[in-house]
Amino acid sequence: MASLALRINIVDQNNVKTMQFEPNMIVYDACKMIRERIGENPAQGQDYGLFLADEDPKKGMWLENGRTLEYYLLKPGDLLEYKRKMRPLRVKMMDGALKTVLIDDSHTVDQLVKAVCNRIGITNDEEFSLVVEEEEMAAAAAAAKRAQPTAVRDQKKMEALKKKLHTDDDLHWLSHDKTLRAQGIPENQVLLLRKKFFFSDQNVSTEDPRQLNLIYVQSHDAIVDGTHPCTMEESIQ
Repeated sequence: MASLALRINIVDQNNVKTMQFEPNMIVYDACKMIRERIGENPAQGQDYGLFLADEDPKKGMWLENGRTLEYYLLKPGDLLEYKRKMRPLRVKMMDGALKTVLIDDSHTVDQLVKAVCNRIGITNDEEFSLVVEEEEMAAAAAAAKRAQPTAVRDQKKMEALKKKLHTDDDLHWLSHDKTLRAQGIPENQVLLLRKKFFFSDQNVSTEDPRQLNLIYVQSHDAIVDGTHPCTMEESIQ
């Protein structure tokens, strides 16, 4: 089988090298070979990967370690970037706290939510998701306009209003099966961690003050801005 000559951009060194690979070589072994060629510390290998760039940032992709090079239909002379996958991600909590979490840029949103929840001690991560902060703010403003100005509301009107409202609070939740890059999220974007699914109160421990506070703040804001309409009596219970 003919070897495959690829140009490898060593981003940390700002240097491009042409290297020969076997087309059926898996990406993990290709990265190992690159590390040996450039004299990189093997212990740092798990933080690095191969990235296939594209003019459209959404179409750029990280090569999966278990895939072969030929799987990506690479041609002789194609350029791959060998660079660090780990980067900081800023995540805002519903109570306004801002956390910086080190993430793997090649991971899907589902994996990132697990990492963020694990960092702050939330165990039921499957009930949480991420949304772009600007979209959350715009949705809150739109919900406030929908809210009726009077404090007393007829129950029938409340039920009709609830049916008109969107169950996702008008937010564009990030897709869990895609990476942030594939969804056009820039690296400097602040994301908001919100509770998306409310399966059961049994999933929330009274001994978990962190999560209780986040849920309280989210519920409070939703009632105040009209996203979750309720009567005055219901709101003060």
